[in-house]
Amino acid sequence: MLGATKEFFDFTKNLHHLIHGQGSPERLTSPSETDVYRRTLADVLPALLAVLRPTDTVILHDPQTLGLAPALREHVRSVYWQCHIGSMTDSRQVKEAVWAFFVEDLATLDGILVADRAYVSGALASRVIEICPATWSLSPKNAPLSRAEIDSRLDELGLFGAGATSNDAGRLWQTHLLPHEALAVLQVSRWDPLKGMSNVLRTLEGLDDSIHLVLAGPDPKEVLDDPEGSEQLAETLQVWDGLPARVRQRAHVVALSSRDSVENALRVNALQRRADIVTQRSLEEGFGLTVTEAMLKEKPVVASRTGGLAKQIQTGQNGILVDPLDDSAFITSVNALARDAKLRTHLGRNAALTATQRYSLERLVGDYNTLTITTNQRA
Repeated sequence: MLGATKEFFDFTKNLHHLIHGQGSPERLTSPSETDVYRRTLADVLPALLAVLRPTDTVILHDPQTLGLAPALREHVRSVYWQCHIGSMTDSRQVKEAVWAFFVEDLATLDGILVADRAYVSGALASRVIEICPATWSLSPKNAPLSRAEIDSRLDELGLFGAGATSNDAGRLWQTHLLPHEALAVLQVSRWDPLKGMSNVLRTLEGLDDSIHLVLAGPDPKEVLDDPEGSEQLAETLQVWDGLPARVRQRAHVVALSSRDSVENALRVNALQRRADIVTQRSLEEGFGLTVTEAMLKEKPVVASRTGGLAKQIQTGQNGILVDPLDDSAFITSVNALARDAKLRTHLGRNAALTATQRYSLERLVGDYNTLTITTNQRA
């Protein structure tokens, strides 16, 4: 992970919003802000060059690192940029401000890698290649866990004990415990305005009384590169606090500690395996790896019909897609799954097949190898 200051991550968060058709394009012409971005990358460049070889292919990820492209291109065989975020919409026509800011960086690339080429329409590069992200089935976040291991991880979080808690595993807000056999609906996301965490929580009153809802994301106190996280978590907790008491007792909000990345991954794994239904109610989503992880674990997913989520899920086959702003459709879909165990099993098994066939790490390695072979042929 790129280490940097809050000012750097404030600037790159705005880039994130701009690529989603929002944000403040005028900040890209502010020398005080753009200098922070360029200086930060210049500072990390020597450490990168120390481990790179002239025959290497480098893949930069997301806008935080794109500014490294020109300098790296002088020292390695090829440089690609993989953009994991994106949106089909750009009502304010602000994406062009991003491509204008990065025009020299983009021109040095051998290609842009995206889940959908429409995300970077207008961007200047030698070519755009559609390559979806992937997940590794044997990673701590996906490796098989026994029921005892799952329960132990959830117990670490305090989900089996009432009241707000705070420990090395994270922070938890709940008024009642999560019953061991309750039907659990889960969303795992960053605390980001585009992820729809508060929107999911607002629908809980319309969900069956048998359903407990768990919302989990990284503790924003530990996440420098997402400066809006604390505000979004606070907004979610405000919604939680405003729920009727009989509804709030079925809501559990978790801010996961990421100080130990392996332990964090195992806790996310346990949450996903404990869930009966997984949701991803994003307003925009470039791809959605948390959905892929849930699918790999044979979980039926109710997700927004937007961006990369619509690539992963086919309604009625391996999950359910709904309009991101349609509360009624979301509630109806979750309740239908809650009442039909056979449907959950059917969609979950098909979901696992999709994830294994289309979004495995082996497939991504093959895609990257193809890039390297193509680059060598051009050289």
